[in-house]
Amino acid sequence: MVKKKDNKKNRTKMNNGKMPGRRGNGLNLGSLVRFLTSKWLRRFLLITIILVLFFWQWETVSSWVNDVAEGTIGLLGWGLVLIALAVTIVFGIIFRRRLTAFITRWKLYQWNKWLGATALLLAIWGILALYEKGGSFGEVLIGSSIPIGILRVLGLLLVGIVLIIPRRCWKALVIFFAWLVKLFRMPSLPIAKNEEKIPVVKPQFAEKVTEEEAQFKKMVPPPVLIPPEVSLKDSVSKDTKPAVIQPQPDLKQVAQEVWRKYGESPTLVSIDGWKLPPIDILDKTTEIEFGQADNVQRAKVIEDALASYGVNAKVVQINVGPTVTQFGVEPGWDVRTKKVKQKDENGILSDREEEVSRTRVKVDKITSLANDLALALSAPTIRIEAPVPGKPIVGIEVPNTSFSIVSLRGVIESNSFQKILARSSLALALGQGAGGESISGDLAKMPHLLIAGATGSGKTVCLNAVICCLLMYNTPFDTKLIMIDPKRVELAQFNALPHLATPVIVDTQKALNTMRWLNQEMDKRYQKLADAGARNIDGYNKTRQSGEKLPNLILIIDELADLMMAGFDEVEHILCRLAQLARAVGIHLVVATQRPSVDVVTGLIKANFPTRISFAVTSQVDSRTILDFGGAEKLLGRGDMLYMPTEASKPKRLQGCFVSDPEVERLVYFWSNQKPEEAAQQLKIEEIVPPVITTSRGGSYPKDPLLESAKQLADEHKNISTSFLQRKLHIGYPRAARLMEQLEEEMGKAIENGGAEV
Repeated sequence: MVKKKDNKKNRTKMNNGKMPGRRGNGLNLGSLVRFLTSKWLRRFLLITIILVLFFWQWETVSSWVNDVAEGTIGLLGWGLVLIALAVTIVFGIIFRRRLTAFITRWKLYQWNKWLGATALLLAIWGILALYEKGGSFGEVLIGSSIPIGILRVLGLLLVGIVLIIPRRCWKALVIFFAWLVKLFRMPSLPIAKNEEKIPVVKPQFAEKVTEEEAQFKKMVPPPVLIPPEVSLKDSVSKDTKPAVIQPQPDLKQVAQEVWRKYGESPTLVSIDGWKLPPIDILDKTTEIEFGQADNVQRAKVIEDALASYGVNAKVVQINVGPTVTQFGVEPGWDVRTKKVKQKDENGILSDREEEVSRTRVKVDKITSLANDLALALSAPTIRIEAPVPGKPIVGIEVPNTSFSIVSLRGVIESNSFQKILARSSLALALGQGAGGESISGDLAKMPHLLIAGATGSGKTVCLNAVICCLLMYNTPFDTKLIMIDPKRVELAQFNALPHLATPVIVDTQKALNTMRWLNQEMDKRYQKLADAGARNIDGYNKTRQSGEKLPNLILIIDELADLMMAGFDEVEHILCRLAQLARAVGIHLVVATQRPSVDVVTGLIKANFPTRISFAVTSQVDSRTILDFGGAEKLLGRGDMLYMPTEASKPKRLQGCFVSDPEVERLVYFWSNQKPEEAAQQLKIEEIVPPVITTSRGGSYPKDPLLESAKQLADEHKNISTSFLQRKLHIGYPRAARLMEQLEEEMGKAIENGGAEV
């Protein structure tokens, strides 16, 4: 306590003795220096000097300011206020942000908005000039004429708005033109009011039925259904009358109604007197939207299932299709490590893992887990495409919980189909891929199509879609169809078409005669091309008038197996020859079969049909027979198919187009109801069939092309037999036996002991 008192006394003495310190009363030299050199004193002195000079030269400054103000106001007028406002806004923006951020991050790079603001500023200036308040600059801006000045102001105003908000202006322009087109669109012709109302049965594939579809379906009566027995006690009224079954309308009347609705529009395209059907004649279905959350969950299940089996992989793509969803899996890395012991600073040993090698996970590890992934996803079956062509991923195709119908109209309206249609009239709408993209093909480049699949898998619907695509954009002068239907019921609905070269052929013997005629027609066309010096049918038709052009001939066979049973050697020979040579003369083949075995789809037929479609088949052997690949046995049916184009190395999975019976009937009625001035002439197939030789045993065979060769062999050799003809002519036993019978009839041969004596 004593020491503290002494220290206090010493500090008091030091202060009384005028010792310098922070809290002393003496003069502080450092503070005085800081005051004299402070920025506030410098600013005060500078402002004082400026004010002194200003008041000293007051008369000179005031006269200069008056002159400048009078000249500026005369030049700019009230536009000076606009310039001041714009400068204030720009400086305010610059001072609110740093200059670097203003240049890099703000809207200096948006030149359109700066130009738009300038145009609006000039427009306001022009408005002031119209009221004589814009100065001489405003008068120059609007010109000498007031109407021209108003137009200039409106133009600057419109340019400014478009430059500032270009997207909204474009949307407004699109909406305006859409409204304008809708305003001038011709309404569809109403159906007569005196028709009796018939209940419309909603199709299974459509969720919404438009008014036009409902009107059309009123023309076609629904199937007569027998109602269940109802108790009389439950009847509401005793005066209830029994239902009267309406008689079916005449087919001719239905055709006229269809023509009245779709064919009398002046907007239809007309070629050579024939009107092409409008796209509205086909139904348009609504697409089903699939939830993204469900797909994300299934992708997580795939990753977890692969990880549980020691496969490092990640789902990087999800492509949603109408039938299946393709999950793009990117294989990970298989890392190998080893343990290395090391000492730390204290000398303690520890283990450390060191990477030895890093390799990609093999694709075979993923493909071998197909059944395990199907179990994890609770799916009936999955298909693994390894790898996806053109992408570094493995595609795992998982069926959707609900299927979507692919309409023919939707694929026809797609860009891929329209691009093919621009260069070829034989464009075909095939369906949608696993990712929802529309797939189309060109029959002229295929040039032939082979379709196979089990019963009920969608072959006939695919054939109907192919025929409807050809009917949409080809007249009877451009394309002729030859249809062979051994089943007698599948293609009979096309019998009224003017495109048919002959009515739908259902008899097997007539089908063989038609194929022989087509073979001869190909030779005749080649002779015409050779005489004209043309390489193909397109070059030949360019130099001919409309009546002299050669139409495309398309042979459609619904069941090849039935024809192969009737005449194996001859059918295979004609099909292979047509497939090899007929492309240049405009003859194309579309062949379908439900039995893709090696005795129907032989090696020669497969070699000459590079474009193939396989629907669901029963076994992997059938899939390899038609596609040379497995996978068709895992398809889901109902239009699910594998499409193998000419240029592709692997088949592509598609959901085929669905064509309903009402759509086919509308197309047939549309074409059959037309009566052009010059009707398309049907090809006379029956008159060109090769002559038929009737044997003494009661059988009849067409004249074999090898009969002359057999006669020459019979003249050169004393004894000939069926096996001898087989060896020399390289033919099968049935054909050699027929040749022997024809030789017997023509040359009077007698068969004795397995040989023929002259």
